[in-house]
Amino acid sequence: MRQTILARRYAKALFSLGKEQGRTEEYSEQLKAIAGLYADEAAGVCDAVTNPLYPVDVREKVMAKIAESIQADTIMANFLKLLIAKKRADIIPDIAEAMQAMVDKDQNISHGTIVSAIELNGDLMAKIQATLEKLTGNKVILETQVDPSIIGGIIAKVGDLVLDGSIKTQLNGLKESIKGRE
Repeated sequence: MRQTILARRYAKALFSLGKEQGRTEEYSEQLKAIAGLYADEAAGVCDAVTNPLYPVDVREKVMAKIAESIQADTIMANFLKLLIAKKRADIIPDIAEAMQAMVDKDQNISHGTIVSAIELNGDLMAKIQATLEKLTGNKVILETQVDPSIIGGIIAKVGDLVLDGSIKTQLNGLKESIKGRE
């Protein structure tokens, strides 16, 4: 929990700086790229910048090379250097996630999932996306999942909005109404 709060604070600070510079998306992408390096355990990037056995100046040099490789500007390079100095480099993936959420909110973008019994074609996905965008008032980026257990129909989730039009749910509702009459 503490890491999430810290990550949000750092992300908010970087977002504010990025907003002034008009570079919020760029900063978010750069953080996402570094978080991707952390995920690749074989590269050992996370250990190289977070392990206290390495001197701070060595960790700063490693982070400076990372900043150079992602073509970071002075603000991002200083931000990454600050994370090393404050021993917060381990939360970069959390900062990247919080930063992306702030960028999405700023641009009125929502993320959602569509669960269906079968794979949906492009035309149907476009219609569903347009309907969800109309309901939410935001641009919606959808992720699809196939779950044969819902029998038919779809379940759409965007933020707090859940639209369940699955046959499984309808059958369960019918079953409950029959039980209620007995």
